[in-house]
Amino acid sequence: MTTLRLATRRSALALAQSRQIARRLQDLVPGLEIEEVQIVTQGDKVIDRALSEIGGKGLFVREIEEALRDGRADLAVHSMKDLPAEMAEGLTLAAVPKRESPWDALVTRDGRALDALPAGSKVGTSSLRRRRTLQALRPDLEIVMLRGNVDTRLRRLNDGDFDAVILAEAGLRRLSLDPPRVLLEGCMIPAVAQGALALQTRAGDDAARAIVGLLHDPSTALEVEAERAVLAALEGDCGTPLGALARYDAAAGSMGLDGYFADPKGDGVATVSERAAVRDPDEARALGQRVGAALRAGV
Repeated sequence: MTTLRLATRRSALALAQSRQIARRLQDLVPGLEIEEVQIVTQGDKVIDRALSEIGGKGLFVREIEEALRDGRADLAVHSMKDLPAEMAEGLTLAAVPKRESPWDALVTRDGRALDALPAGSKVGTSSLRRRRTLQALRPDLEIVMLRGNVDTRLRRLNDGDFDAVILAEAGLRRLSLDPPRVLLEGCMIPAVAQGALALQTRAGDDAARAIVGLLHDPSTALEVEAERAVLAALEGDCGTPLGALARYDAAAGSMGLDGYFADPKGDGVATVSERAAVRDPDEARALGQRVGAALRAGV
């Protein structure tokens, strides 16, 4: 009997997506045992400040990656958008499962659209990308920093602290939550790799990699490769108002990539869209690098 120790954050969303992955692996591998290793990260401990003020997105993965390196865990399930652009030494991205919805959702108490919010409405988000996009679309709104897990944000919305909050649609679906909401498709480019998961193992653990690899989705992996290349080209982190969304057409062997970048220190904003033939990760990265360079030049 094979046993995998799966490291995950303790948030409701992290547990939900990790347990979904565990169930899928057990469906594919008869007799597979999965032991859950719950870890509280620094990013979970500090919820009253923006991530950019306390060290960036790596705060959600460092302790989990340490558990992989020191042998306490064999597999980690991350939200791909939480992973820094560079993979930690000694670890590898063993699989990228098929992506959930990449879009942001405007959640309100009555399901109204962005253009229907009254002037002065208070909108909660901790994302600089979402903030800058909203300020351009609706400069009459009050954008307020809001961190915490999904349940906390929804509770504060329903308690009247906010008129709207912006959440990732993927998280709502994985938690089986259905609040009144409108997808911000077409007006807000999502965060890099939003909706995608990263299944991480030790680089030399071939047995774990073989099992985890059963969930790999090549099209999602190519999309994520292109989007993360945009992030790397701009040397971005959670303090960078940056979005990228790739959509891969496997039949045509081509990929469209939309990018968004706002100058963190100024008012400049750039959007870039490009389509290119993509057949492998190198070509996906090249497309992302070109879009990243064009975004930097655009601000």
